[in-house]
Amino acid sequence: MKDIEFNLEPKEIRPNLEIRGTIVVSYPGRYDGVVINTQISDSNELVIYKSYNGKKISQNVSRLFINKDVMPENKAEFTALIQFEPKQIHEVKFRASIIEQHKEIESKIIFATYRI
Repeated sequence: MKDIEFNLEPKEIRPNLEIRGTIVVSYPGRYDGVVINTQISDSNELVIYKSYNGKKISQNVSRLFINKDVMPENKAEFTALIQFEPKQIHEVKFRASIIEQHKEIESKIIFATYRI
């Protein structure tokens, strides 16, 4: 088993449709938390994170760090959405990384599609 497992649903994303992600860390060493970064191809638009582990995020954030201290059983769940109306199909890259002392230990990438 890898040190990080990452799942995302759905992988066919539509405007304002809730995106749900799950990250499970099995890294045996010490780590500070996980970070999720996204990139929407051919676009300056952002994925907006709305919650993690049941806690609402009050500000719009486009990069999400989840501290290990709020990850029961080394698991994190998050919700996000994309709000703009696409004029073309976009590939969306989600990258979840384990962070230890500002360094990336391991990561996993998932690709999704964004369309009308």
